[in-house]
Amino acid sequence: FSGGWPNYVRRVVEEVSWGYSVFFAVYVAVVVFAVTRIITALFLKDTLQVASNDADMMIQEHLKSTKAYVEKLKQLFELADTSNDGQLTQEELIEISKYPEVRVYMKLLELEFHEAESPYNALDTGRGSISLTEFIAGILRLKGQARSMDMVTVAESCDEIRSRVKNIEAEVRGHSRQLASRGADVFKTHEV
Repeated sequence: FSGGWPNYVRRVVEEVSWGYSVFFAVYVAVVVFAVTRIITALFLKDTLQVASNDADMMIQEHLKSTKAYVEKLKQLFELADTSNDGQLTQEELIEISKYPEVRVYMKLLELEFHEAESPYNALDTGRGSISLTEFIAGILRLKGQARSMDMVTVAESCDEIRSRVKNIEAEVRGHSRQLASRGADVFKTHEV
């Protein structure tokens, strides 16, 4: 761009006027700056496009790994469901957890449980068995860095305590009504 311009404008500067050299210097500076900015913009556009594709690729990769993880959970469920009824009982989970290979497999799936009952207690909704969808949804909830078995256990205990407190509250209200009606009956008999 700018390297050859003196060859082309030398005759104008030498034979017409040296003032044209200022014009050509400004012209060359503007053209070089503009071309540099255009090239920079093109590189930036390509870079942002690649970064956008990286985000899409990361999302697709995450979805793909989640799908693969769910498939592995299905395999674990089918292995544990010895009765082949589509429901996993606590006994079935405890029995399958006795095998060291299964414990290692669960560890590979980022499922570390200190007791065989703890995953079942965290997943059971109170029906006495766990379906495949409940198992997968529960394990996905427990998996990874967001998982904390202590917190899940505490949440389950809180739900159980809340249920018991509601039952006690209902009983107390019933007894309170009975006492209130007896007190009214006693009060009526003293007035007569």
